[in-house]
Amino acid sequence: MNKVEKYKAMEKILRELDDLKNSQTAVIKKIGQIETENMNLNNQVLEKSLLKIYDGVYQNLQVVEELHQTFGESVKGFKAKENITDEMLMDIKA
Repeated sequence: MNKVEKYKAMEKILRELDDLKNSQTAVIKKIGQIETENMNLNNQVLEKSLLKIYDGVYQNLQVVEELHQTFGESVKGFKAKENITDEMLMDIKA
């Protein structure tokens, strides 16, 4: 794998991490919707379980966000170190 192919693979991983972050955010929003619906029901089992799920998903979201930022910095550093230009990226298929 040459340096441009490696960079493109790294960029793809960043996009996938961003997608993962969006998915985790969507789960958190869905939990909020269920909690809102449960306000009328006042079901304690739902309340306790949703809190556990929320805590786990929120922790995962924080890890994904940190990884995205850290890996993103590595990708930028790799691009600069290897002097990868936009022209080089257009010359190779995705």
